Amino acid sequence: MLTHFIGGGPLAAGKSFPVHDPVTGAVVRHVHEADPEVVDRAVRAAREAARDWAALPVGERAGWMRRLAEGIERRFDDLVAAEIADTGKPLGQTRTLDIPRGIANFRAFADLAAQRPDDAFHLPGVLSYTVRRPLGVVAVIVPWNLPFLLMTWKLAPALVSGDTVVVKPSEHTPGSAAVFAEICAEAGLPPGVVNIIFGHGSAGRLLVEHPGVDAVTFTGSTATGSAIMRTVADRVKPISFELGGKNAALVFEDCDLDRAVEGTARSVFTNGGQVCLCTERVYVQRSIFEEFCGRLAQSAREVEPQPMISAEHRDKVLSFYALARSEGAKVLTGGGVPVFHDHRDSGYFVEPTVVSGLSEWSRFNREEIFGPVCHVAPFDSEAEAIDLANGSDYGLAATLWTTNLDRAHRVAQRLEAGLVWVNTWYLRDLRTPFGGVKLSGIGREGGTRSLDFYSEPTTITIKLEQSDA
Repeated sequence: MLTHFIGGGPLAAGKSFPVHDPVTGAVVRHVHEADPEVVDRAVRAAREAARDWAALPVGERAGWMRRLAEGIERRFDDLVAAEIADTGKPLGQTRTLDIPRGIANFRAFADLAAQRPDDAFHLPGVLSYTVRRPLGVVAVIVPWNLPFLLMTWKLAPALVSGDTVVVKPSEHTPGSAAVFAEICAEAGLPPGVVNIIFGHGSAGRLLVEHPGVDAVTFTGSTATGSAIMRTVADRVKPISFELGGKNAALVFEDCDLDRAVEGTARSVFTNGGQVCLCTERVYVQRSIFEEFCGRLAQSAREVEPQPMISAEHRDKVLSFYALARSEGAKVLTGGGVPVFHDHRDSGYFVEPTVVSGLSEWSRFNREEIFGPVCHVAPFDSEAEAIDLANGSDYGLAATLWTTNLDRAHRVAQRLEAGLVWVNTWYLRDLRTPFGGVKLSGIGREGGTRSLDFYSEPTTITIKLEQSDA
């Protein structure tokens, strides 16, 4: 039974709910559900800790971040096991990406914060300079697809900026957050600096509604982000949202076709398509369209299926497979449920799928699916490709495949997306800004942008008296 972590220790309170293994459908753990009293206790604990934590010099807070990174290293195998049990991810991905990125997040933001200078401006007889103050108590709401990676991505800059936090992981993936709570206790982190509550969307709603919460950072669906915006509007709380995507890939005839097929397959099917940066719309120049479709379909057939996070999400993805057929799609491969003849047949799997032949205005091409599927369509000119890529309500990421350097720069700068990759995908420098446009989010995090969000500047101006000397 997983318990909340409040004020530096465990709290067993609230009804319990089960968490299922996506690979087998079996129950792997039970978790306490946060009620209004639990949420209030967590926020109060964060507020009680906020003044002393904010008063620490930034170098001391950076030292705490490094100690937490060391704690993650010591509990590495426990975190891997928790993440796999909740998400069904492959061992290799979890060991080489999810947990190492958590370590890197704490160390990277410790270094950035410790080395960041303040601004100072001089006029004759006047000195103006800025100091940054933490926001206070930040609600950190984490999704289920990259639970540990994205939790640490938000926690590290918030904590090093002087904020205290209340974290609400997804109800599907509480395990790694529970291990991290133990790491905080083992490191001796001051009580109340990090608080973790568990529960469904109702717990998250109670958290963002709480008057003691000063800011909200959220990664998840656009619909939930919109609801949070309405909730916090009356108190004008700062928000940072990374929301949904309907990401496009543009494949030009001058590309390295082997790299383009391999890279597109990775961008469509990684983690069962359950990454906000995955590609769902693929546009290919007509001269190579048929060959590309055939090779991408073959790649899809060679992909090891990954489970969807839940039975409900599996059913949602399958409903889009049915929708594609009803809208007249040509299914190039997949479109159903794989049969393994083992324990996985009780899990939440769908087939990696490639379709074509649909209108740009079809529901399939307009709505985020978040599964291992893409639609492939041809284009004739560069201008048409740009219009197709930009013709979405979303704008998180885009991928461009070309060996023409001029085209790469020209097209990338015209794509309406927060991130554009050229001849690669999912390559991230933690110092660069991260976020989307349109329905894909508001604000930017990453590097100094994260430090900007989790603190706010105060400008101090002093009139200097002229000396008689």
